[in-house]
Amino acid sequence: MKQVAVIGLGNFGYYLATELFQKGHEVIAIDVDKSKIQRVKDLVTQAILADATEKDTLESIGLGQVDCCVVCIGTPMEASILVTLHLKEMKVANIRAKATTTEHGKILSKIGADEVFFPEKDMAVNMANRIHNPNMIDYLPFIEGYSLAELAPPKSFIGKTLRELDLINRYNTQIVAIKQIIPDELIMIPTANFTIKDSDLLIVLGPEDALEKLRKE
Repeated sequence: MKQVAVIGLGNFGYYLATELFQKGHEVIAIDVDKSKIQRVKDLVTQAILADATEKDTLESIGLGQVDCCVVCIGTPMEASILVTLHLKEMKVANIRAKATTTEHGKILSKIGADEVFFPEKDMAVNMANRIHNPNMIDYLPFIEGYSLAELAPPKSFIGKTLRELDLINRYNTQIVAIKQIIPDELIMIPTANFTIKDSDLLIVLGPEDALEKLRKE
């Protein structure tokens, strides 16, 4: 379970906060609009009416200790930038920020957002891919209970081949790709003889409960 703060409760922020809470995470939802706080207060761990552009307010809430903070403020752009800057100065571990334009995204990245996302653009690209390749793109994401996860290898995996790990029988999961840092390369459908390194990232497909068990390794 992670502690996640969601700042800005427009439609995207609302659905993100409530979905994370339903998945078992501790969610702190923050907005300056009282009606939005009322809407979400029974669907998250804590709903706080506050102006997140004030650094003192963010510090008093204790956001410096959360595992992840998602800035869902699209407009005004200045508010989004200011909140992201405050969070960076507070050394929040993981900051994800919504951008409305390419320039907005560049600014958010430069001031320290770990991930910048464009909900409308991302949704449009995803739909275009599904229309272009309906059989390949649509099938897996909508099998209930299954997911793709990117995981760092546990210590017990390092130095072993995929054949030795035998994840299909041990965890009911399958490594479908490996991101190598050294060398910088993405290996799709790795063979059974591939040996895991501590710098690799594993992209694993399987039931969500099996992936959760693997994460705990």
